[in-house]
Amino acid sequence: MKRKVLRRLVEVEEQHLSEFRIVLLGSRMSGKSSAGNTILGREEFESGIRTAQCVKRQGEVAGRQVTVVDTPGWCRNVSVKYTPELDKQEILRSVSLCPPGPCALLVVLNVSLSFTETHRRSVQEHLQLLSERVWRHTIVLFTWGDWLGDTTIEQRIETEGKALQWLVEKCGNRYHVLNNENRGDGTQITVLLERIEEMVGRNKGDYFRPKENDEGFDQLLKGETLDIKQLKRMFEEELTRREEEMIERMSKVVVDPETDQTSLPLRKRRCSMEHAPPSMSGETPAPSEAASSVRKKVSTWLKGIKPEASASSGYGTGSSEAMISDRSSEVSEGEMSDRTLQEEDSDD
Repeated sequence: MKRKVLRRLVEVEEQHLSEFRIVLLGSRMSGKSSAGNTILGREEFESGIRTAQCVKRQGEVAGRQVTVVDTPGWCRNVSVKYTPELDKQEILRSVSLCPPGPCALLVVLNVSLSFTETHRRSVQEHLQLLSERVWRHTIVLFTWGDWLGDTTIEQRIETEGKALQWLVEKCGNRYHVLNNENRGDGTQITVLLERIEEMVGRNKGDYFRPKENDEGFDQLLKGETLDIKQLKRMFEEELTRREEEMIERMSKVVVDPETDQTSLPLRKRRCSMEHAPPSMSGETPAPSEAASSVRKKVSTWLKGIKPEASASSGYGTGSSEAMISDRSSEVSEGEMSDRTLQEEDSDD
């Protein structure tokens, strides 16, 4: 037993990395981009705006080559099923940008914000997109360390509650604090690299590799990027899903669930759509056929709407290729609704 312990200690001590490959993961506004700048010691990532696609930067830190990959963030209080498919694809792609795989994945948390059970589930679901193996290679990175003042990070973890404690334990009790306002303090980066090195040593020099038998991951790890046809297919699938959801919602509005008869009229919003809602007048279908009849009419109506109205799907207008190549022009459903309402108010 003692011999095994000594062998493990020797392995840790002998594990000296000449290159560090790091992937930053976390929710929006957690400080991922600022953390990447602090690690590299210069402004390489644009902070203060949303990261739409993975960004890879490299530099020399403490005499060793360091690669940092920044990723799109997710909404910290929602489930992974509400995260856009293209954002999830970028998270999966991030590990392929530093072949043969990252030495460490840093899940970034703003230490000044509360961390509830909802936030814990969101982090867990998003990290497990990369498989259950991800936890062996993950360190919790707290940003805004200056906010702590005289409070230690251990005290913060203890007082914050079980959700944060679970995450730290899930990551093997590996954590680190960064003060992004004090980038001149090189020791905080040196200590972080030492902790990554120690983790790699405990993993016997192994780096993170995605789950096996996953064709999508195999393609990414071979350096093959998704071509325009694959991205277009992803877009079309997402568009179809949203259309089905809209049809379902509208069907519920125009059909009385108890009588299977049309009940509530749909008001046409000015400046939003040229086509009127599908007419429900005429012969009343049999009760058992009313719902399917309404769904068919709603579907036909939606397909007849001009392309400019398709912005309500959250993907803007134009061809699939144009939308995919310029993701910065995407407009969410909520933003478009707010913009439309503002236009109505100004018209009034």
